[in-house]
Formats: sequence, structure tokens, C-alpha cells
Amino acid sequence: MKLKAILEPQAEGGYVAYVPALPGCFSQGETMEEALKNIREAIELYLETVEERELKRAQRGILKKHRESAVVEVSV
Repeated sequence: MKLKAILEPQAEGGYVAYVPALPGCFSQGETMEEALKNIREAIELYLETVEERELKRAQRGILKKHRESAVVEVSV
């Protein structure tokens, strides 16, 4: 997956980085390279969180739909 990140130089030094396609996903760094490294990490964490939320939402929907069924938790 490729996402566009914006790196903005700051007057006091360093860079702020953010991803317009992922609201609230931002980071910073003293150098452009550090800001890029940090925004990559922020993207990974952001996407993990979104994936977990979607999985929980899907599970709640399944539980509502199958109230009479046996529901068990399975580790993978």
C-alpha cells in the first residue's frame, strides 16, 4: 500500500509529517529522514488500530445476528 505523506518544515526546526488520507495520523522528526521513519511507524499503528476496530465491530454484528448460536473464542 502506498500513501502520500506531507512533510512540512517548521520555523523552529525539524519537520511535521502527516497523511491526509488517514485523519489524525501525524508525526515529526528533527530531519526529513527521521520524520519519514516516524510517519511510517505512525501509519502502521494507525492501520493496526483501524483493523482491530473493524474486527470488533464485525464480531459485534455477528453476535447480534446469531444470538441463539453457541459462540466460542478461537486463538489463531
